[in-house]
Amino acid sequence: MSRFGTGFLSLPTVLASIALLGWAGAIEAIIIRHDVNARRHEVRAAEFPAIFYLEQQDGDRICAATVIHVRWALTAAHCVHETSLARTLQSGEKFGVRVGGRDRLIDTVAVHPGYDAELTASTDLALLRFTNASTAPAIQLQIDPTELGKVVTLVGWGFFGWGTTGREFSDGKIRMAFNRITRAGERLQMQFDDPRLPNSEALSMEGTPGLWDSGGPALLGERGNYRLAGVAVGELEGERFSEETQGRYGAIAIYERISLHLEWIESLIGESFASTVDDDRRLND
Repeated sequence: MSRFGTGFLSLPTVLASIALLGWAGAIEAIIIRHDVNARRHEVRAAEFPAIFYLEQQDGDRICAATVIHVRWALTAAHCVHETSLARTLQSGEKFGVRVGGRDRLIDTVAVHPGYDAELTASTDLALLRFTNASTAPAIQLQIDPTELGKVVTLVGWGFFGWGTTGREFSDGKIRMAFNRITRAGERLQMQFDDPRLPNSEALSMEGTPGLWDSGGPALLGERGNYRLAGVAVGELEGERFSEETQGRYGAIAIYERISLHLEWIESLIGESFASTVDDDRRLND
């Protein structure tokens, strides 16, 4: 599996082996169908206020994360070191991000205990804790293992491109696309279907993540009622895979499956997401 970054850099041993770390201080986007107007995929960041990028390096916006609680966000574990997040926290400083139009500070990283930087099959998840609580919107978690066959919304700032050629360039724009979950095992998988093929099931605005889209969300449901089903971690390396043409038709994107990791998330946040969802359902009845 290839990850959506410049390379998969190993975190320091202490960061990979300890579940919760605290310090006193603290993938351009979405590859789309070749026959669809690119402007249809462009969105405003304000439409997804709970989703933010971790770092800007020149014109590139590196990795994404999703707010899931007033104090916590979820991303890919390898993003912690692929940006300057780990280095900043280890120096005793807090890490600044822009969330929903406001500045926020991250002071703690919690890496999944099943994560191993040397193993692509390990659980590539990390929780990020904000210094202060906020009333900014948060996205609920998908708690039921019923993702197979469902259409998800993908969001990111990573490399843009077309299915015929793969990733092309970075322009700093946030984009969204849809795809269908074709496999739901230890991880979620979704294939970028070629609309030119006979009996193609390609969606009208189908897409796949690109370089720098690691950590970005796969969202189930409708706007205003999204649920975080997956976190982008890479692309399956098939016979036609190439780092230079990542994201061509046939690409299979890999997302960590959130419904399998609720116990770990709840143990750190100290809150049951099942009860939160039940409360919301009762309010809407």
